[in-house]
Amino acid sequence: MRRVCVFCGSRVGIDDCYRAAAVELGQLLVRSNLGLVYGGGSVGLMGVIADAVLDAGGEVIGVIPESLATEELLHPRVADMRVVPTMHARKALMAELSDAFIAMPGGFGTFEEFFEVVTWSQLRLHQKLTGLLNVGGFYDPLVRLVDHAVQEGFIKLKHRELLIVEERPDVLLRRLSRESVTDEPKC
Repeated sequence: MRRVCVFCGSRVGIDDCYRAAAVELGQLLVRSNLGLVYGGGSVGLMGVIADAVLDAGGEVIGVIPESLATEELLHPRVADMRVVPTMHARKALMAELSDAFIAMPGGFGTFEEFFEVVTWSQLRLHQKLTGLLNVGGFYDPLVRLVDHAVQEGFIKLKHRELLIVEERPDVLLRRLSRESVTDEPKC
């Protein structure tokens, strides 16, 4: 594993634990010799994690669509900034550049990006691990929803197992570096 794509909020949230987790994850990426691929923004948890990686001397690749590449949003310290035409192009390039995915707390965009890469894994369009950083139990309701979908027969148990859920950044990174996606049929 060389690079991890982190999906996270363009806001920091109301609990300081989210910011702290972003800083911790950024520092851990650098200590683990892993680069960061992220949405290219300077705001919210996106800006926090990019700053943490940059401050620790790590590699950061930002991928941002033209419509968001304004002075207010584009991170000025990220030297490797890829400006792409659309959100779809953004997600495709982020996936191409990354070896694993982590979703930190965030909103609709974070959810959508994360579920798209999980779906791609389910369909075997890639074999990259997907982790939820469940800071402060943020993703507990989502995990319950996914487990309910398994119980109701909409998600197969083997596909539920594509989600690696951990509360601590160090434990999540360790699992992402040691586990692998099984090469099973998608059906």
